[in-house]
Amino acid sequence: MSEQSRRAQKKALTRAHVRETAQRLFAERGFDTVTIADVAAAADVAVQTVFNHFATKDELYWSDRTPWVEAPAAAVRERAAGVPALTALREHLVADVTAYVTSLATVEGRRMVTTLAGSPALQAAERELHFEAEERLRAALLAAWTGPDAEQPTPADPRATAGLVAATWLATTRVLVTEPRDPLPAPEEVPARAAATHALAERLLRRYETDLTAHVAQAARTEALRAS
Repeated sequence: MSEQSRRAQKKALTRAHVRETAQRLFAERGFDTVTIADVAAAADVAVQTVFNHFATKDELYWSDRTPWVEAPAAAVRERAAGVPALTALREHLVADVTAYVTSLATVEGRRMVTTLAGSPALQAAERELHFEAEERLRAALLAAWTGPDAEQPTPADPRATAGLVAATWLATTRVLVTEPRDPLPAPEEVPARAAATHALAERLLRRYETDLTAHVAQAARTEALRAS
């Protein structure tokens, strides 16, 4: 291993150690009461070392915990050829909410929820992240329906439809992942909750997909008849 590789590995290990220490402290003491100095002391590193890896305390909490912000849009953009955007989105969201509820049986999942429940500031940040995910998904759907390789048939008003789908579908999944957090189920109860969440998510999102797909197809047929 080269010297550069060793330095990079040491840096990654230090970052992971600081993050793990901070997230443990947040869960034990509450996010709002823990300081960067507390994190540095518990991790046995200098305060500046913490700041070298994380610019803010919020970043320490959210680090490696926000793939869900980009993932719905990525599911649409990176779908396999021939797979409709809504189908790719539904399959991703059903899998994602199921995985999230399943994670509530783990130490990491329970830590995250415990900390979040005790901090209005983090709850507000989570809502902002949700809106960011919604905007990214809206843009991805609009591109899928208006880009150079737009799928057919497309909604009559792609912009409005993309906004509606992003808002409605992500609001649905947000309820599905937040409802099991209060109260947090015992670890042994989580598998049943995850199975129930999976079934409900699949039923709701498939209905949304079926209804919208049928509406778009009917509108396309009507437009074709008018043009003939």
